[in-house]
Amino acid sequence: MMLERINGPRDLDALSVEECTDLAAEIRQFLISEVSKTGGHLGPNLGVVELTIAIHRVFDSPNDPIIFDTGHQSYVHKLLTGRKDFSRLRMKDGLAGYPQRAESPHDVVESSHASSSLSWADGISRAFTRTGRQDRHVIAVVGDGALTGGMTWEALNNITDDNDRNLVIVVNDNGRSYAPTIGGFARFLNGVRVTDSYRDLQEGSERLFDRLGAPGRTVYRAARGAIRGLVSRASGNQDLYSNLDIKYVGPIHGHDLEAVERALKQAKAYGRPTIVHVITEKGHGYAPAENDQADQFHAIGQINPENGESLDASSGRSWTSVFRERILELAHQNERIVGITGAMLNPTGLDAFAKAYPRRVYDVGIAEQHAVTSAAGLAYGGLHPVVAIYATFMNRAFDQLLMDVALHRAGVTFVLDRAGITGPDGASHNGVWDLATLQVIPGIQIAAPRDEATLRELLGEAVEIDDAPTVIRYPKGSVGEPIAALRRSEDGVDVLLESADREHADVLFVAVGPMARIALETAALLEQQGITSTVVDPRWVIPVQRSIVDLARTHRLVIAIEDGIRVGGVGTTIRQELREGGVDTAVSELGTPYEFLTHASRGELLEYAGLTAVQIASDVVEQVQGKRLPIARPE
Repeated sequence: MMLERINGPRDLDALSVEECTDLAAEIRQFLISEVSKTGGHLGPNLGVVELTIAIHRVFDSPNDPIIFDTGHQSYVHKLLTGRKDFSRLRMKDGLAGYPQRAESPHDVVESSHASSSLSWADGISRAFTRTGRQDRHVIAVVGDGALTGGMTWEALNNITDDNDRNLVIVVNDNGRSYAPTIGGFARFLNGVRVTDSYRDLQEGSERLFDRLGAPGRTVYRAARGAIRGLVSRASGNQDLYSNLDIKYVGPIHGHDLEAVERALKQAKAYGRPTIVHVITEKGHGYAPAENDQADQFHAIGQINPENGESLDASSGRSWTSVFRERILELAHQNERIVGITGAMLNPTGLDAFAKAYPRRVYDVGIAEQHAVTSAAGLAYGGLHPVVAIYATFMNRAFDQLLMDVALHRAGVTFVLDRAGITGPDGASHNGVWDLATLQVIPGIQIAAPRDEATLRELLGEAVEIDDAPTVIRYPKGSVGEPIAALRRSEDGVDVLLESADREHADVLFVAVGPMARIALETAALLEQQGITSTVVDPRWVIPVQRSIVDLARTHRLVIAIEDGIRVGGVGTTIRQELREGGVDTAVSELGTPYEFLTHASRGELLEYAGLTAVQIASDVVEQVQGKRLPIARPE
């Protein structure tokens, strides 16, 4: 087995091209076998096997830093740098699904947010030159989807301003991010990909090379290089990149290991910033992924490796599926509603809306800042945009939400999927910052549904607000069982549980969204200790409603529970509102800790953060009764 012989990148040096080809096949089989057990990003990694082998053969990691944009395509890199135990991939104490510095010196950039690699590479390469380390190269592997983000073009503009450094930009062009890449640049690259000369070259490479003898192969290599030059000039690549004043090599058949190595060596020898354009196929070598039209197995759960069929047990309706249905219903009723997303039409649930009304949904690519300001323009033009995005990616467009939407009192609804603790994807994908960061925006209204019914209801309310930004945020996974309210206050706060003596209860739980379930479980445990509780779901958590302040007056302790970072979270705002209202009831602010959470399951991270019913109940008993009691989990 070739893979058993590889414990670090330099073990590749002794291999022939034929042996490396065998290694590539073994790596693909390894990935299919292992990732099918744990879930993870399978398609992107199957597409970069030869490319990653070639990079490690030509360059000397970690002396030559390799930066992946985004990091979900780094599984092959992990294997080649000695990390072969994938049994707990994306699980607690196992390998991270993205590069992680704590795992290996070969990992440089941990953030998995797209379009940042060229800025990293620009800074690192400048530092090497500045400190006299011109012998070191920097390699940025950037997907064509990431090139839809404006940050890459800002970086390119600066990279071409100073050419005295060793920087190689590998454009991994597979025509997709999650789904097919969109926009004018994507159409340009697609023109290269479907050029007859390139297609013939790609399809014939393996077939012809195997049939030629040694002398014929030498002639073939030369001819193939000449054809590539003609294809590049005919497709306009030279014109595009010459205008950027940067050397261009390509297009290269990304699954032809020898061709990729030759192109990388050429770029390495050039001594100035160079783009190597490599055309690959997401999911390459695995028929179920190649034939998957949705996302070519971009991210999977557990599957049958033989046929690619999912083995994940159904856990009920997801939050995303509820949004998918509800936004389509609202779009039927109100033609002013339009949708916007950033290269995530299917993952966020806007796909059904787009299918029904293709001219009313805009996929802007990986360009969150543009999406938000464009939404402000759509609102000014008389429409009501619904921007569907993952919560963690909303961080990238804070200024646009503040200055372009809120300042102009634009009626834009933001639907934040994967809010709170998401788990396996790690620090950069946990959506724990939205409540703390967005609530500082004047006039914003933030809602957190607790179940399917409240998501449907709150979304309907949000799209009726045309003079301020609104936010609906919910987690990854199943919506769970419905949670009924006993009553609703005049300002819209749902009371889920209250004691018989409303005027003298012990604890008021203010539960943010799905944390209502944990609050109710905690209240049941406290009842066993003779502690009475009221549990409310504000629905609209920002601004804090007056009825919550009034309820706090009649309780000994207020506990706010949120699955966002507790520093500056909803609990902090409740404390401020109570102080301003002259209420001196103590407030406990429960949320995620002031740190980056590593990859683990949602349940494990909630327990780490102290956000389980048993942990909360034990703390409450100590505060209310002054003693620490062991609280048993109810059967």
